[in-house]
Amino acid sequence: MKNATYRHILAGTAALLLAAALPAFAQVDAGKSSVVARSKQMNVPVDGAFRKFTAQLTFDPAKPTAGSANLSIDTDSYDLGDAEYNKQVRGKEWFDSATFPKATFVSTAIAPAGGNQYKVTGKLTIKGKSQVVTVPVAITQQGPMQTFDGALPIKRTQYDVGTGEWKDTSVVADDVVIRFHIVAAKH
Repeated sequence: MKNATYRHILAGTAALLLAAALPAFAQVDAGKSSVVARSKQMNVPVDGAFRKFTAQLTFDPAKPTAGSANLSIDTDSYDLGDAEYNKQVRGKEWFDSATFPKATFVSTAIAPAGGNQYKVTGKLTIKGKSQVVTVPVAITQQGPMQTFDGALPIKRTQYDVGTGEWKDTSVVADDVVIRFHIVAAKH
């Protein structure tokens, strides 16, 4: 009986030490969070929202360089507000969601940029093409809630989004801005 109790105490202590050593990921509130891509079609702004994504975020304002961000976006969830357009954008010429179901961002560094502003560097992968990017992010905290806001301009053709006849940027511009608003509760 004493050995079993001793083993439980040791196991519990080991679990607590391991939990303290691991980063505390924030719990993302999907209902309050959004990822939107703004492009221009015939010079008119068009917003499409990614309806499904996950994020693992670790951020402590006292130790910002120890933070990390890992986002995974379901390309099949891209919503332009029209079923026919949604079907087309999920096809081979655009996201090719059947072959490339996820677009990802994995951070490699977080640097303070003054106030609540940070520069988050990492690898953005869309449609199997990766680029190192630096995203300006504003991070605010209210109680246990943290909000991560940013906008990343990209060139869609660098990621083969829009191939074939759509590679021509005269109808759908090459410039796309990915805007995100992520609300998370610290554990």
